[in-house]
Amino acid sequence: MLRRIALKQKRLFSTNTNTDYALFDADTPEGMRHIVNLKLKRKRMEFIKSQFGHLGSSQTRDNTFQPHHTLHRPPSSSSLTLSSLMSAGAHFGHSTSLLNPAFTPYVYGTRAGITIINLDTTLPLLRRAAALIRAVALQDGTIIFVGTRPELKPIVKKASERVGENSYYVGERWLPGTLTNRVQIFSPTTAMTTKIIPDLVVFLNPITNLTAIRECAVQHVPTIGIIDSNADPRIVMYPIPANDESLATAEIIAGVLSISAREGVQTRAAELEKRRKEAEAEEKRAREVKFDLL
Repeated sequence: MLRRIALKQKRLFSTNTNTDYALFDADTPEGMRHIVNLKLKRKRMEFIKSQFGHLGSSQTRDNTFQPHHTLHRPPSSSSLTLSSLMSAGAHFGHSTSLLNPAFTPYVYGTRAGITIINLDTTLPLLRRAAALIRAVALQDGTIIFVGTRPELKPIVKKASERVGENSYYVGERWLPGTLTNRVQIFSPTTAMTTKIIPDLVVFLNPITNLTAIRECAVQHVPTIGIIDSNADPRIVMYPIPANDESLATAEIIAGVLSISAREGVQTRAAELEKRRKEAEAEEKRAREVKFDLL
C-alpha cells in the first residue's frame, strides 16, 4: 500500500504522467486525496502566477489607500488624492445655518442642509502647507502640533514623533500665556536659555484654541489649521478647509504635514553630512599639500 502511494506521489510530480489517475484511484486513502488536491491546486496557481503575474493592475495593499491605516501609514503630499480625502469624510461641513460668510470661497454646495466643502481647494492648500512645513524643517525650525480634544492626542503625538526632536505636541490644554507670558509660566532662567517660541504651529481644532492662535499672532508665529465651514479661515495664516470633526481627516492632514516635515529634516541631515565630508576632504588635501612642501 505504501509502495503504491509512493509511486503515485512520484507520478504526481512527473511532467509526462497524467496526475488525474492518482486522484481517482479507489485504493488511495481520503487523506492522501486531500493532499494531492492541495498540491495540484498549488502547482496550478504557481503556473498561472508565472504566466500572467506581469499583467493587470500594479496596485497592492501597500500602495493602495487604506482608511484604517491613516494614523501609522499616511500618504505623502504628492501621493494624496481627492478620493482619499473624500473617503475620510473631509468634504462634510457643518449645517448651512452655521456657515461663516468668510468660508464661502471654499464651499462646493449644500446637501440635506449640510455644507459640502470643495476638496478642489483643500488639496492645493494642503500641499502649500506641506511645502511650508518642509521649508521650516529644512531650516532646523521648531514645529508644534496642537490637538486638544482627547481623540486628537494620539494623532498629534504620532505626528510629532514622526518629525523628530525639533517637534512637540499639545494634546490636552494650551496653557494661556505659554508664548506671551513665558517668563511667568516658566522660570526666568528657562525663558532666557530655552527656545520657547516655535517657528510654526499646526492646529487640528483651531476653534477651541483661539487663545493659542492669538498668542502666535502676537509673537508673529505662522500657523496652519484645519478650518471647517463654521470658522473664519482668516484666524490662521495657512487655512486647510476640511471637516475638523473627522478623525480620519485629521490623521491624513497631520500625517501629510509630518511626513513633509520629516523630509525636510532628512534633507537637512543629508546636506550637513555632505558638507562635513567636503570639509574633511578639503582638510585632507590641505594636509597633503603641506606634507609635500615639507
